[in-house]
Amino acid sequence: MMADAPPAPTPGAVDARSGAALFHGLADPARLAILDHLALGEHRVVDLTAHLGLAQSTVSAHLACLRGCGLVVSRPQGRASVHSIAHPEVLELLRAGERLLAATGSSATLCPSSGEGAR
Repeated sequence: MMADAPPAPTPGAVDARSGAALFHGLADPARLAILDHLALGEHRVVDLTAHLGLAQSTVSAHLACLRGCGLVVSRPQGRASVHSIAHPEVLELLRAGERLLAATGSSATLCPSSGEGAR
């Protein structure tokens, strides 16, 4: 007897792995702070490091993650790169997250299976 094949994806449905990767890109307070600052407009790494108080290498690593998730784009400007939000939907998602946190009383914690324990 043959095993049942997995159901065909619904047209337009988000692949669960891609969705998880996207949300992983949002799963760090520093990356959320970077996105929140980029909501004000384009910034260079040096601008973000000054605003966030993080090391240049840390900001660059977070920006690389956000670019890899398709949330941020960059363009050269002289010897530096200028970073910006890739899609206006990112801002909608951030604001929706803020509304959801407000609705839950900001009671979100990490699940025990995340490997990091509850915060």
